[in-house]
Amino acid sequence: MVLMAFLLTACHADRHQQESKIFRYNEAAGIVTLDPAFARDQSHTWACNQLYDGLVQLDDSLKVLPAIARWWEISADGLNYTFHLRRDVRFHDDPVFEGKRRFVVAGDVVYSLKRLLDPATASPGEWVLSKVRWTNGLPDICATNDSTLVIGLTQPFPPFLSLLSMPYCSVIPVEAVGFYGKEFRMHPVGTGPFQMQNWVENIKLVLRRNPHYFETSGDTSLPLLEGVAISFLIDKMTAFMEFAKGNFDFMSGIDPSYKDELLNKSGELKSKYKYRFTLLSQPFLNTEYLAMLVDTTLPAVKNSPLAIKKVRQAINYGFDRQKMLRYLRNNIGVAGTKGIIPNGMPAFDPKAGYGYSYQPEKAKQLLREAGYTTTHPIPPITLVTTPDYLDIIKFVQSQLQEIGFTLTIEVSPPGSVREMKAQGKIPFFRASWIADYPDEENYLSLFHSTNFAPQGPNYTHFSMPAYDSLYQVAMLETDPINRTRYYRQLDSLMMDEAPVAILYYDESVRIVQKDVHGITTNPMNMLNLKKVTKGSAPQ
Repeated sequence: MVLMAFLLTACHADRHQQESKIFRYNEAAGIVTLDPAFARDQSHTWACNQLYDGLVQLDDSLKVLPAIARWWEISADGLNYTFHLRRDVRFHDDPVFEGKRRFVVAGDVVYSLKRLLDPATASPGEWVLSKVRWTNGLPDICATNDSTLVIGLTQPFPPFLSLLSMPYCSVIPVEAVGFYGKEFRMHPVGTGPFQMQNWVENIKLVLRRNPHYFETSGDTSLPLLEGVAISFLIDKMTAFMEFAKGNFDFMSGIDPSYKDELLNKSGELKSKYKYRFTLLSQPFLNTEYLAMLVDTTLPAVKNSPLAIKKVRQAINYGFDRQKMLRYLRNNIGVAGTKGIIPNGMPAFDPKAGYGYSYQPEKAKQLLREAGYTTTHPIPPITLVTTPDYLDIIKFVQSQLQEIGFTLTIEVSPPGSVREMKAQGKIPFFRASWIADYPDEENYLSLFHSTNFAPQGPNYTHFSMPAYDSLYQVAMLETDPINRTRYYRQLDSLMMDEAPVAILYYDESVRIVQKDVHGITTNPMNMLNLKKVTKGSAPQ
């Protein structure tokens, strides 16, 4: 009996020790696939980042580092990229390999990238490889041997390496896709630090440590955790309560439902939580803004006062961004007084000579210059938003009405807003742009005339020959200092025409339990758990 009690106690202790090394978080948005070709939003990229690797990866300062590729060469003309692969990268053990060890070869990378381009895959990430050259109907992605890969481009594109860091470009084995077919989404096979253990959809997803992961930290094998458990509570207040009980290890973002409970008006943890949690924050490459259609050939714009540049500029001068952040976001973020390029990118300049601050008298003067007076008021304008931004839009409405605007708010579901703005049917709407890859070009492409929605992301239908010409010059520039200078010029040209009114530049905010160590933040808000530990602080 004594022996049995000892064994039960030992088993309980072992199980508790294992549980203490499981990282737990909630994903309110849910996860529908673990196929990296469909990792289009945060909930999916976070999960896929644990399961897969690509040729390259980004560190927390957004520098491109080796991953499956040990090193690479770029031709002098910027058109050919040659990658030399590691030979010790092993796919997760899976029944498809019939008990054999399966190492990554260059042909796996070729297969994975060509699959991304294949129309039959229908991946939303196909655009990532849009600069790849095609010859005789085939993309120029080829393996010269098992450890060497060459990719050819149609033109130089300096951000290309950053693009390859996206989960879309993860390396997967052809055998697994062939064996599981459409069910590959539930049976992921990659090379990442964690691998699939169990998934009950809408309830819990559990990943376990990959014992054969190729990366190390000094002499220590990674990852340091035993596993990751992801829950799917939809209600964010409920998720916060579970976090407060210690049932989740971290939260990302601050929802309005609990922000005033957790933070003071300066954006700091309230005193009752400081001893329990750690707050991590830094610039997040997300620009929140109001967008205005400027293409007068569109029916929605023909008779709209927003077609007038001075009206758009008046909107930009007409609301107090600092006050908005202080009272509605507890000072999380940076007031959007510059351009579309967000805080956290090299071309962002807080002292830039372009952009808009709160100047209500100047806004009134611009309206008068546009022909609108008390006897001839500006016609009513409708601003479309989704429900989660209603408080901010009501603030803007109140301030703009003080300077002479009559602003109506229309609240629509996110899907409806996406569809209407893609079709050019909304003259005025709230929008945001989260960087797909860490280069300013990703933001500036929103205003190139070849990118009109719905085929491209230019939802304002902004078109300016001088802007397009300078954009092409910037794309051919390989020197980062010169390219930054061009990026600022482009931002300035666009903001003078004011097709957008910047609200704020976001921050990534993470609240972490005190016993979690090694979790970091980065401007892409990517979740990297390779070096995270739980328990007492590591020595």
